[in-house]
Amino acid sequence: MSRMTPLSSPLLLGFEEIERVLDRVTKSGSDGYPPYNIERIPGAKGDRLRITLAVAGFTRDQLSVTVEDNQLVIRGQQNPEADRDREFLHRGIAARQFQRAFVLAEGIEILSAALADGLLAIDLARPEPERTVRTIEIGAVPAPQSRS
Repeated sequence: MSRMTPLSSPLLLGFEEIERVLDRVTKSGSDGYPPYNIERIPGAKGDRLRITLAVAGFTRDQLSVTVEDNQLVIRGQQNPEADRDREFLHRGIAARQFQRAFVLAEGIEILSAALADGLLAIDLARPEPERTVRTIEIGAVPAPQSRS
């Protein structure tokens, strides 16, 4: 039995990659840590986007921002060994690692990443696509040959 999906309509040709991306997004369940914002910053040459993650307690060395298969992946890893000689009466700030991934559309460019005041801001650009019109010439189909 084959699996029916919303994009399996015969009128939607070539959307297999979008279906794979949707599968990847739904399977990458997250626990909500770290919290983040996504905002649109209008510009002259298309839109700019900014993803801001709350990464209090992480240094630049403990964070990485990479692009893997059209996914923006942000990882954070603190060193719990550094706290071995400290005695906590209460530990409410967790020293835990995280990975947060965002699926990027074709053409999205990463402009910069900056860490300030416990917030990691990643700027992306979505350039305005060029609008093109192409005329397709209509040719004649040869008539079928009769068999005698």
